[in-house]
Amino acid sequence: MNKKLALWSIAVGLGGLLFGLDTVVISGANLPIKELWHTSPLFHGFFIMSMALWGTVVGALFGGIPTQIFGRKKMLIWIGILFTVSSLITGIAPDPYTFSFFRFIGGLAIGASSVAIPTYISEISTSKNRGKLVGLYQFNIVFGILVAFLSNYFLKGIGGANDWRWMLGILAIPSLLYTLLVMTVPESPRWLITRKNETSKAKEILLMLGEENVDEEIELIKTNNKAVENSGSQSFFQIKYKKILWLAFLVAFFNQASGINFILYYAPEILEKAGLASKESLFNSIAIGGINLIFTFMGLYLIDRVGRKQLLILGSIGYIISLSMVAWCFHTHASSLLLMCFLLFFIASHAIGQGAVIWVFISEIFPNKIRAFGQAFGSSVHWVFAAIITLITPIFLDKNEGIFKENPWPIFAFFAFMMFLQLVWVLTSVPETKGVSLEELQRELVKD
Repeated sequence: MNKKLALWSIAVGLGGLLFGLDTVVISGANLPIKELWHTSPLFHGFFIMSMALWGTVVGALFGGIPTQIFGRKKMLIWIGILFTVSSLITGIAPDPYTFSFFRFIGGLAIGASSVAIPTYISEISTSKNRGKLVGLYQFNIVFGILVAFLSNYFLKGIGGANDWRWMLGILAIPSLLYTLLVMTVPESPRWLITRKNETSKAKEILLMLGEENVDEEIELIKTNNKAVENSGSQSFFQIKYKKILWLAFLVAFFNQASGINFILYYAPEILEKAGLASKESLFNSIAIGGINLIFTFMGLYLIDRVGRKQLLILGSIGYIISLSMVAWCFHTHASSLLLMCFLLFFIASHAIGQGAVIWVFISEIFPNKIRAFGQAFGSSVHWVFAAIITLITPIFLDKNEGIFKENPWPIFAFFAFMMFLQLVWVLTSVPETKGVSLEELQRELVKD
């Protein structure tokens, strides 16, 4: 693999580290903030726990516009700046309202990163290595999740009642480093051709990326752009994009219908309900992060070998078994060790399946001309459902007022049923995109 391609992909993909850190660090602050500000379950769910996710929805929904207009690189820099500001202010927030507002700002960065980063990496990659390079983003997300769990564990107790402030504020350091790092990468050559018609500059970058037939590649990009321009209406929601819109919608919807964010956000609380003490449940959260990282690495190894569809099938089967057994464990009050094993099985199934595939798949299926908007569409669907699930969880899980405060087994049974539906969808409707160029995928999936 070309050295510059690898270095630039790694540098940009590190935004996933900030994504993972910012998303899951709140799990360690969940209970201390409850005790500090004594808000209602609904307020806590909406403003404290899910506000970042609502910011993520906005960032994902509208992130495609500046990514398409101003370029991938400028968007990457602003993502780093937003992460830095959010981390600093949430760490010193004096009240739940200030805290919630800057969690929202951090959410904007997460949402925008889920648009700009996969889009950028997919556009500088080749069909042979696109899966694992875009997958670096997901790998860094789960690495960030593990680091967040570790950070929460080791920081717990060092600041007394304010240890959660250290958990959140320390994120400013990697955020600032990321901002400086993405300033060194070039703009996407496909964006330069598609948006700015800067062929000579794009040619220089393609040569640095190791593209062997640069003139041929540039001509192919231009030809496909003209095909989109000459096909009538430029509206994003039109009949010819129906198939790819449904593919993006459903892969994002089912990702969250698995319950992955529910488990990651509320891991300590779920594990406490399984009979584990507070410190022990936080330690077991680290095990969740570790399994997530190991199996994500396996998914990245396999994604360009066995393909996206096969990984989704494998993950779906794992989901169904693990979630059904977690529900059974809660329902029958089985041992906490057995329940923990099936939770780890669930995490492994997600990591090797949906976790490894989602951002790669969405970044591949849309044409160059609308890729940023397509990525924004898929990301926003993902984050809308993530926010809804996180928002309503306290209503079901709260130890005082939750509907399933005694036993949450129906929640896991519901997720298992949704994963059965995902398996049916993958088997009947999902195409394989392994080893196919972006321009070839456009011809196959977009029908005039």
